[in-house]
Amino acid sequence: MTRHLVVTGTDTGIGKTVVAAGLAAALGAGYWKPVQSGLDGETDSEVAARLGQLPPERVLPETWRLTTPASPHLAADVDGVAIDPAAIDPPPAAGPLVIEGAGGVLVPLTRQVVFADLFARWQWPVVLCARTSLGTINHSLLSLEALKARAVPVAGVVFIGEAQPDSEAIITTRGRVPHLGRLPQLDPLDADTLAAAIRRGIDLARIERIRE
Repeated sequence: MTRHLVVTGTDTGIGKTVVAAGLAAALGAGYWKPVQSGLDGETDSEVAARLGQLPPERVLPETWRLTTPASPHLAADVDGVAIDPAAIDPPPAAGPLVIEGAGGVLVPLTRQVVFADLFARWQWPVVLCARTSLGTINHSLLSLEALKARAVPVAGVVFIGEAQPDSEAIITTRGRVPHLGRLPQLDPLDADTLAAAIRRGIDLARIERIRE
């Protein structure tokens, strides 16, 4: 059975798409975002394709493309559509996928189902992306508790930002999850700088073992 990898986060706008793009490129995987909310400017799939230099066949189309940049449950209401979580499964792919969630783990997919519920049904290993800035301990541990309460397999945490060894250690120790590495803020952020940062900062060998 193909072992996909899910990338989620403690919040929105923290760099999940950047991490997902870098992992897809480094692991030779495809990329899939089931639900895209907001279609102005680049979508997350387009960003992932650009930053990961992924060919079109490795970027799977979204199941839902919603016009409003909001939580999927609200964006679907605005668009007048009903999302069926039970029908959200990856389309056929040539190999494993890096699957990106929307926002944080408890973002509502519908008014009854949050993304963590979807991850629990899939049972693929989840990488949690967390900031290193102030507030990350609370947000990260709450996110890990929400995942573990649903028996979601957690591969570990990827941190984003300047190194904060104490915060990173207390999150992974109290959360009882592996530290998968850290991605600094990149300037410029492009395919080359991202690939180099992923090779330098992320424990790809551990992630590969988790997917086996």
